[in-house]
Amino acid sequence: MSRFDLTLETPRGPAAATVTDPSGPALGQLVLGHGAGGGVDAPDLVAVHDAAVAAGVRVALVTQPYRVAGRRAPAPAGQLDEAWISIVGALRVPRLPLIVGGRSSGARVACRTATTLGAAGVLALAFPLHPPGKPEKSRAGELPETVPTLAVNGDRDPFGVPSPGGVVEVAVRPGAVHDLRKDLPGSVAIVLEWLRRHAWAR
Repeated sequence: MSRFDLTLETPRGPAAATVTDPSGPALGQLVLGHGAGGGVDAPDLVAVHDAAVAAGVRVALVTQPYRVAGRRAPAPAGQLDEAWISIVGALRVPRLPLIVGGRSSGARVACRTATTLGAAGVLALAFPLHPPGKPEKSRAGELPETVPTLAVNGDRDPFGVPSPGGVVEVAVRPGAVHDLRKDLPGSVAIVLEWLRRHAWAR
């Protein structure tokens, strides 16, 4: 296993990435983004990173330019997407299946850009279906229609839980809220099963 840090120039300023290569040949590459006010040190991102690398996946944890610049408030969606497309384009390894993902806001960015990037799959951790208390403001339309997607959401998440359908699978985690800390090992096991089922991990 080897790990290295990168600074990547984007149209929205410098972004940061930590890339970890597995021991032996990689079967897939997973690029993960953080939530709106958090970083790539969120427990669910760290746990998925560690398990995926151990299962033969090249994993990149990406910090958006607004966070690198020290801002807490996220950039507008269009700017997040533009930076993400640039970052993933710089990180991707030809011939390896590309899985994009992230938690919360990062999951939304991955969903919105998956088709443009030609991703093989999307991993959406705590996909925020709507703002808390505003179920009428659904973001279900951001979920991909043609890219296999796994959403992992807690059944007590105030941001709601997306519905499965088409290429979108939803794993509902009992007792978990938006941070997905409750039975995190169980959630990681679900992610690994999904990666292995698509032959993106060993």
